[in-house]
Amino acid sequence: MANKIKFGTDGWRAIIAEEFTTENVARVSYATAKWLKANYDHPRVVIGHDCRFAGALFVDVATKIFLSEGIHVRMAKGFVSTPMISLAAFQYKCEIGVIITASHNPPSYNGFKLKAYFGGPLSPEHVQEVEDIIPDVCPVDYNAISIDGAIAAGQLEIVDIETRYVDHVKANFDLDSISNSGMNLVYDAMYGAGQNVIKRILPNTQLLHCENNPSFYGQAPEPIAKNLQELESYIKTKGDIYCALATDGDADRIGLYNGKGEFVDSHHIILLLIHYMVKYKQMTGKVVIAFSVSPRIEKLCQHYGLEIQTTKIGFKEIATIMVEDDVLLGGEESGGIAVKGHIPERDGIWMGLIIWEFMAKSGKTLDELIAEVYDIVGPFKFERNDLHITEELKQRIIANCKADNYKSFGPYNVREVKTIDGFKYFFDDERWVMIRPSGTEPVLRTYAEAPTLEEVRVILKATEDTICN
Repeated sequence: MANKIKFGTDGWRAIIAEEFTTENVARVSYATAKWLKANYDHPRVVIGHDCRFAGALFVDVATKIFLSEGIHVRMAKGFVSTPMISLAAFQYKCEIGVIITASHNPPSYNGFKLKAYFGGPLSPEHVQEVEDIIPDVCPVDYNAISIDGAIAAGQLEIVDIETRYVDHVKANFDLDSISNSGMNLVYDAMYGAGQNVIKRILPNTQLLHCENNPSFYGQAPEPIAKNLQELESYIKTKGDIYCALATDGDADRIGLYNGKGEFVDSHHIILLLIHYMVKYKQMTGKVVIAFSVSPRIEKLCQHYGLEIQTTKIGFKEIATIMVEDDVLLGGEESGGIAVKGHIPERDGIWMGLIIWEFMAKSGKTLDELIAEVYDIVGPFKFERNDLHITEELKQRIIANCKADNYKSFGPYNVREVKTIDGFKYFFDDERWVMIRPSGTEPVLRTYAEAPTLEEVRVILKATEDTICN
């Protein structure tokens, strides 16, 4: 019997050549095609792949399945980022965008993401509908279908999606102010699909890992501090860097560093973006955040009189609200952020450019801008610890969480527990820890916030000692 294919918080992902095979990609593509034809009279698809191994092969297979069902396809020329496919789905008015990517996962993985016509993740209900009709065997002989023949017949177009994205960026940012600011900026693509964009729009930017390397030199392309040691060292060695931006494998997540080589987490980035858009650009709208995001966001929203809504983890939860409501910003702890004026999609490069434009137009350093935010919400630090433990232990910990068995973690007594998605234990107004299994990887995540990084690490260690013993 064929293995059951399940979509997680952000698409279907699996290890290449084990479960992520041409046959399984064909099965998922076939279900997607059937769902499209059941819901639309003349469906269209735009499809592309990032820099991972065999991306072009998997795109060819998926494309042939769509062609076999009479669906018109636009295929991206070369590798592209997830935001590029999402933007193209919206601009081309395609009912579905498909991107072959495993985002920030290790290089042994690949994946399959579905994007909706509005330029963001397909809603959880519709993803479930696709998943429910995935056949055990794909009935299509896709090897018999000719890509060249489909191009000649006009059923398949090869399109330059990266240039469309670059043009969209140029139309929405004051790139001259960034270029002429005198700031020394760095961009680390982590060998991912965003590697060409900064070269094209800000050619004076210093670049790291902007070459095509499907193995990512063995490093999971997730823009968190432990994976960006080379970037951190580069900043500290150079000594004259103002800010550094990093994006993940499909360029939808952001990582940021200040001029001292210190990592700036997503909570701080979200605060900066809200502060800039409301105070400096007089923008309005609701703020939507995932459950793992800092309560400091709520404090800033109260300061500016903004409505705030908390969702389950998974950007598709946020995107659904962004389509329906007037949303200023939607953001996750993991580096996925979207803002008004762009598509309802995470976009690491777009968020980085907003921060760089903020710095250029204000004439202030990143630390000076963070200080402005601290004046409103107070200083804080955050860190996440991924525990690679056995499935048995992970399930035992989650069972203990559900039974409300954890009343303290070391010296920290639990005052309140919230359980929207995972388990968030509050100790006081400035300290909390959260426990949640990953929706895309075999790990248990712990998150903590406190006034200092030293105390954050004490909380994380106390939590690990409590739950793993």
